[in-house]
Amino acid sequence: MTVETFTTRTGQNIAVNALCDGGDQGCGGGLLILMLQAMKRLQSGDVLEVRSTDPGVREDLPAWCRMTGNTLLAEQEGEQSNRYFVRKA
Repeated sequence: MTVETFTTRTGQNIAVNALCDGGDQGCGGGLLILMLQAMKRLQSGDVLEVRSTDPGVREDLPAWCRMTGNTLLAEQEGEQSNRYFVRKA
């Protein structure tokens, strides 16, 4: 599995194992299904990068992480889309 390192604006280095690009989908519009499919292929401790332009993801994703036991490591706003980094439980 390819591991890519991402450095957040705060200087945190995160090793990313997989990417889930949801485009403009929010958690209620199909993004969660894409994330679940991607998470199935990951091992515990691996990191999934989630991208979405939907502003609601900023509030929905932390709640989903709390409910599933996964950890939201960081989030970063971008010009094209927002990026979220989730460690699999």
